[in-house]
Order: sequence, then structure tokens, then C-alpha cells
Amino acid sequence: MPSAISPELPKWKRPAKTSVALDWADISVIDLSTFDEPGGKEKLAEELRHAVQTTGFFSVTGTGFTDEEVTRQYSIGQAYFNRPLEEKAKPELRCDFGKGNYFGYRAANEKRIQGTEVLDNIESVNIPKFIPQLASEPRDSFFDPYLSEIEEFSRRSLAIASKIFTLFALILELPPDYFSSRHAYESKSEDHLRYMLYHPRPEEQDALVQNTWSRAHTDFGSLTLLWSQNVAGLQIKTFDGTWKYIPPVDGGIICNVGDALQFWSKGYLKSTIHRVVRPPPDQVDGDRLGLFYFVRPGDNVDIAPAPSPLLRRLGLITDAELQNDRPKVTGLQYVRERVKNYHDHTDYADRKGQKFRVGDLEIEDEAA
Repeated sequence: MPSAISPELPKWKRPAKTSVALDWADISVIDLSTFDEPGGKEKLAEELRHAVQTTGFFSVTGTGFTDEEVTRQYSIGQAYFNRPLEEKAKPELRCDFGKGNYFGYRAANEKRIQGTEVLDNIESVNIPKFIPQLASEPRDSFFDPYLSEIEEFSRRSLAIASKIFTLFALILELPPDYFSSRHAYESKSEDHLRYMLYHPRPEEQDALVQNTWSRAHTDFGSLTLLWSQNVAGLQIKTFDGTWKYIPPVDGGIICNVGDALQFWSKGYLKSTIHRVVRPPPDQVDGDRLGLFYFVRPGDNVDIAPAPSPLLRRLGLITDAELQNDRPKVTGLQYVRERVKNYHDHTDYADRKGQKFRVGDLEIEDEAA
């Protein structure tokens, strides 16, 4: 619930769902309200196993977040973006993607798309975890009156992610806290709560970039949480190579595996390629506001293959791979290098098929 002393804000109004017939993906909806029931974790783990082996995306419900709490966060994001650009884009508040940094403000319309004159239409602000080690990171004073409720939302978001990590550990036959302990809230990491706004573009400009609003990519960290909103546009590349829309899920959080979990599981858990495209005609005229929590590995956590009995039986890992003489790649190192690779240029070009590599970790940069 919003703090009694927090200023009132114009309330965000959830857009209506599209009436256009779209090719929706069949994603699993997993009800976490049964997590603590006898046998609940084991049942949910099997549901999650099916989800990640079919689409790689899934939705969770029963999270404890009320619609009022989620709407409040959207209202905060809406009010933040409605401010003048010069207030948001002060040099000390901006994140430097070229150096791999990810905290602070990112302006829209600063990079070209695929060699055209069409400009990137994404505006965002990333808020780090509320821990002493990150207190010096950029944080706009606009958020000061709302910090207590934003911090609560941030902490509860990672608590939801921790339940999902527990299920992944059960799937891989690892100790239940194997992944959650590598993502502790009090440990320094690149985790962030994100408010993100897609600004609509003229139809003729979108046509020049194949109607792409966010190019195809995998997520750089471990797990992504996206609070479901109704403006269509998010698509996944299914395992048979077709693109399908992610449907809105009332009261749900859309989740997907990131690169780090793919590396830990030797590809058993796949980091699904996804993109955002121009919304359908009945939704295209307004801004598309998003609310996310991006979970990153702890800064000093080694992204080494997990000693999973399941992965051993499947032949995905060997004893040699589990030895400690391999070069260590930490969560901070991987995420920083991946961010630089993605953003340190003036044009979001087509790099489909190119490989990105840090140490012995390699993933295809599907940026078409």
C-alpha cells in the first residue's frame, strides 16, 4: 500500500486489451500461492519445467502483490516520465551504457536503428537495490517522497524471484537455496527496478525498421520480471523459429530466463530470444509503459556450471567442467561486458548470428 505521507499522483489507467486477433504464445501460468503447501514446491517445479521447455516464458500469479500496489508503481513511473527532459537527463543522473553501467536514466531518440534515420524510442530509468553498497549510485530526487514504497516493492520483487529460483534448483536437483543464495538482496549486484516507456513512432518510420521497437535479444542477467500490462508488442521467438505475442495475464508477472541461468544449467534452462514490435492499430497511439525487475547475479558470484545430478545424467556437464581451475567469470564481469557489447555504439545494427563471449561463456547476439 502507498505510504500515508507519500504525495498523491495522477493514477495510471491500465490500457484496454487489444481486439485484434494476434498469434498468441501459449505460456504457462504458475500460481505461487501454493508454494508453501505440502508438496507445493515439487508440483510447481514440474509446472515450471514444462514452461521452460516449451516457450521459456511463463507467468506467475499468487504473488501477494495487489492491483493497487502495482498500479501505484505504474503511477510513479508515469509521473516520472511526464517531467521535462532537462530534469531527467541531468549528467549526474544518466547511466553510461558505453561503460557497462546500468543504473540511472536513459533518454530516447539518441541512437539510430539498423542504419536508418529512425531513432530509438525507449526511455527508461533503473533504480538499484536499496543497500548501503549502492547508495552512491544515481537516483533522481523525484523519487525521494516514494522511496519507502519503492524499496518495499523492490525487496518483494526479489522475494518472488527467490521462490522461482528455488523451483529451478529443485528441477536441477540442487540444494533449494543454490540459486537464491547467489542473488541475495543484501549482496551487491546489478539488480534494478525499471520504469520504461516506449514512445509511439509514425507508421512510415516503423516500416523502415520492420516495426521493431526493441530488437531481438536475450536478457543479460538471471531472471526478468515484467508486471503484465495490456499493450501488445512483446514477442518471443519460439523454439521452432516463429514469433508469437506474449498475452497479458490479469494479476500476473511475466517471467523469463536470462543468460546467467542458461550458463549455470548448460542450456537446460534457455534464455529465450524476445523483442518488442509496434502495437496493433487499436493500441498504437499511446505510450507503452512497463514495470520490470531485472535480477542479476551477485557481483562476485561465479557463473560456472552447476553440479546438477540431472545435468550429469543428461550428459550436459562432466567432472572436468566442474573443476575449479577454469577462469572465473563473475556476475559483475559478465553483465558489464554484455551491456557494453549491446550499447557501446551509435547504431542498433543487425548483428544476427554474431557471438558474444566472456571467458568460456558464449551466447549468440540475436539482434535482428
